[in-house]
Amino acid sequence: MAETYSIAVLGAGLMGHGIALTFARAGHEVRVHDPFPASLDALHKCVRASLEAMAVPDPEIAETLERISPQSDLPGAVAQADFVFEAAPEKPDLKRSLFRSVEDHAPATAILASNTSVIPITTIMSDLTDRSRALGTHWWNPPHMIPLVEVIRTEWTAEAALEKTVALLASVGKTPVRVEKDVAGFIGNRLQHAMWREAIFLVESGVCTAEAVDQVVNASFGRRLSVLGPLANADLVGTDLTLDIHENVLADLDSRPAPSPYLRALVEDGKLGMKSGQGFRTWTPEDMEDVRQRVATHLRRLETILED
Repeated sequence: MAETYSIAVLGAGLMGHGIALTFARAGHEVRVHDPFPASLDALHKCVRASLEAMAVPDPEIAETLERISPQSDLPGAVAQADFVFEAAPEKPDLKRSLFRSVEDHAPATAILASNTSVIPITTIMSDLTDRSRALGTHWWNPPHMIPLVEVIRTEWTAEAALEKTVALLASVGKTPVRVEKDVAGFIGNRLQHAMWREAIFLVESGVCTAEAVDQVVNASFGRRLSVLGPLANADLVGTDLTLDIHENVLADLDSRPAPSPYLRALVEDGKLGMKSGQGFRTWTPEDMEDVRQRVATHLRRLETILED
């Protein structure tokens, strides 16, 4: 049996519960801390619901839940931890404060990892005394179903800490990718939001509707992205053809350094997407549930296909 560790997860919400169940399913003991009692009270229920959505058998669900311990006390959650994974809200000051407390109470050998979508890890870990064991692990939502975890090195991160984290993530079935330079957004979100910026610009400019943007992605290059990344695709068609295309199209793409005025107006008008029922598109409760179910079903089927 593979080596097991004591894992601490800070945050029992959407990301935290998924990170916790991933390690618990693999046999690790997991302590989950959250300052809000309601979040801790709902932790096992959320884990069970996520496992049931993945069609995990009841005996395995019971074993997984037994390995997950809610902890209202942060020192108690991290006191014996080999790894600490922080999944708190995207607020730099909050994350910095959490890691200062973690450093005071976790073993000196514990590896400290922040889960953030875009905040540079250097910003979060700058106050620590021993910054060599600190790094970033950017999990993707839902973390228990998306394979990728970006592992981000800061200027202080020791190679041993990076390697140990990559090995742990690989051992629980994730696809860890090393990010060797700490930049905002890391790899995935920089790529994703470059596409989102152009998608918003197309709608803003009257080229097409939001529905048309999504249909184009879903019915064309989106279908092959899981097996053919953009640079492999560029090599497939040829770097010469790629250069010719770029010579003709890049100058016409949106390159504004600030968010789109169209996007800003949506937010100012309270059109916040699914949470308000309207954003780029209009959403009924039935539409929202249909999207969630289609995403979950697609991810399950894709995992099965790629395992064959």
